[in-house]
Amino acid sequence: MKKYIAFLRAINVGGHNVKMDYLKSLFEEIGFSNVETFIASGNVIFETSKKDRKKIEEEIEKHLFKSLGYEVVTFIRTFAELEEVNKYQAFSKSKYEKAKANCVGFIKNPLNKDSLKILKNFTTEIDEFNSQKTEVYWICEKGQSESTFSGNLFERKLKTKVTFRGVKTLQKLGNKYYKKM
Repeated sequence: MKKYIAFLRAINVGGHNVKMDYLKSLFEEIGFSNVETFIASGNVIFETSKKDRKKIEEEIEKHLFKSLGYEVVTFIRTFAELEEVNKYQAFSKSKYEKAKANCVGFIKNPLNKDSLKILKNFTTEIDEFNSQKTEVYWICEKGQSESTFSGNLFERKLKTKVTFRGVKTLQKLGNKYYKKM
């Protein structure tokens, strides 16, 4: 059995409220085992013998759409990949020290050259971006509410779905589970 993390888009935001016990039961209905949720923002840890990540994502998305009545884009990562995300230094130490917000966006495929140019154009006096594999890194010197950047803007301009998590959440998630691996 392989352990995965599902980062779900549109859980407990925008009026789409889902109790974590119910979300856990939906993953169990699919046949996943050792299902746990982490923080009420759509982070689900589970085990499965299935190996094809794209098929796992599609299966989760179909079941959640059927059960919840709206699209829940799903981004699957392993704990080794999460550890890589947590160790990656997307920005200089001084930039991290200035940042009030530090987030990672999960996407399905690496950004191509044109998409990277668009991402670069999101840079402002307070916002900076970087991309590595299937993650987008964003730091903001002021609070996110003071930024002109948003996940919706990202999706509209890059024509791809994304879900963002704070780096502290990702670090806590990793620290909780790395030892259990």
